[in-house]
Amino acid sequence: MTVRELFDLSGRAAIVTGGGRGLGRQMADALAELGADIVLCSRNLERCQQSAAELAELGARTLALRCDVRQPGDAEAVVDSTIDQFGRVDVLVNDAGTTWGAPAEETPLQGWQKVIDVNLTGLFLMTQAVARRMIAQGGGGAIVNIASVSGLRGSPPGTLDAVAYSASKGGVITLTRDLAWKWAPHGIRVNAIAPGWFPSDMSRVLLERVGDQLLAQIPLRRFGGPDDLKGAIAYLASPASAFVTGHTLVVDGGQSA
Repeated sequence: MTVRELFDLSGRAAIVTGGGRGLGRQMADALAELGADIVLCSRNLERCQQSAAELAELGARTLALRCDVRQPGDAEAVVDSTIDQFGRVDVLVNDAGTTWGAPAEETPLQGWQKVIDVNLTGLFLMTQAVARRMIAQGGGGAIVNIASVSGLRGSPPGTLDAVAYSASKGGVITLTRDLAWKWAPHGIRVNAIAPGWFPSDMSRVLLERVGDQLLAQIPLRRFGGPDDLKGAIAYLASPASAFVTGHTLVVDGGQSA
């Protein structure tokens, strides 16, 4: 196969949770540009519908759905709708996420549970629902979990006080490795991307407060931009990474070096 053929996703269906905005939308754009049919889902249906319409104008076949990844029934419904619309599911990008900011000693149980329920349990429920269908249809597939550099190491207090977020992303990285073993016999590859600092609705307040401190820790001296995750998701979602599973690809400007 040529390099262009290795990255071609024509005729494949991809689900992107949290795909209506931010990093999820950036990755959905990349998959659509490679020819994939795109399913965008999140709790905000209107935002997904708007993004789906914009992708459709570029020639992609799209579907927008409401989904709370914490609910097993919602996860199953998204997969059912994807197969009804496109006949199969080949790629899952788990981008839906949330955070809770507070010093570790003051983080309430409510905040801890909210973050773990979405970022780790919800990710597992969505992954499980998709993997069941991938196993049933045969032919394998690609699952890409969105972790974070926060899941690779600790952070000093006052810079990033979001212990539940860091713990959840560390869990995502370990879950990715284990599921890679579990589903390799079915041809399902499970990898992760660990982004560094990207401006987004979730990170905006923190970047405004301590952005200069964070920037000083990034060797490339800039935050992630609107195209910086496209190559990573293109690689891990496509046959270009056919011999890669259980890997976490760090995209952080050198922050974790």
